Amino acid sequence: MINNFTFEQYRTFIWCWIALALVAGIYLLKQDAPYGRFSSTKWGPMISNRTGWLIMEATVLVTFYCWLPPGSVNWTSPAGVMILLFTVHYINRSFIFPFRIRTKGKKMPVVIMLSAIVFNTVNGSLLGCWFARWAAYPSGWFYSPAFLLGTCLFITGMSINWWADHQLIKLRGKGDTGYKIPEKGLFQYLTSPNLSGEMLEWAGFAILTWSLPGLAFAVWTCANLAPRAISNHRWYRQQFAGYPVERKILLPFIW
Repeated sequence: MINNFTFEQYRTFIWCWIALALVAGIYLLKQDAPYGRFSSTKWGPMISNRTGWLIMEATVLVTFYCWLPPGSVNWTSPAGVMILLFTVHYINRSFIFPFRIRTKGKKMPVVIMLSAIVFNTVNGSLLGCWFARWAAYPSGWFYSPAFLLGTCLFITGMSINWWADHQLIKLRGKGDTGYKIPEKGLFQYLTSPNLSGEMLEWAGFAILTWSLPGLAFAVWTCANLAPRAISNHRWYRQQFAGYPVERKILLPFIW
């Protein structure tokens, strides 16, 4: 099926996909996505948070690797390093993070899981197709400004994301499902450094791959997570009278 469409068709689809991300981002500014602290039974049948996270996040790995012929990845090439970084992120997100979070009794609407599956299927396929068919990076790409800057941003963003997730998980004791105000490190300056880190991570991926599907992935990440960060910030201020007024949403000292 990989030869059934041209690069022009592939590129046109991605631009349409990016446009849809912008529409989705505007919608999410007005409607809180109903998972986590905003979960609601009004959105239909529910599924456990852990199961939902595992299924919807593992989807991107499955769809991504479905496009790559077995044994086709040269792990020591620039493309191989890009694929490795992508894989490390999603192994954590799919098979480690869901089993670390303390979500006793917490559920998400099935519709959220299904929408994430669609999102991950499309994005995983676009990137998988790129690496299977059009990603032609010479060995010198390792020394290009795009690769060096993008890799630095990706690793920095991933480190921030993992650290912040760990801090949030530690706030809850065994059997505790309530919410507390995080105080350490970047949480002194931001409400959602975990989301800031993930957005930085995929911006870095777009730069290091210097590709249209990488850009689409970054745009969709921002369209999903920026509204979420705004909602989180508003929720903390509503729930905690003493929430630090100097704390910003996503960018320290700025916003």
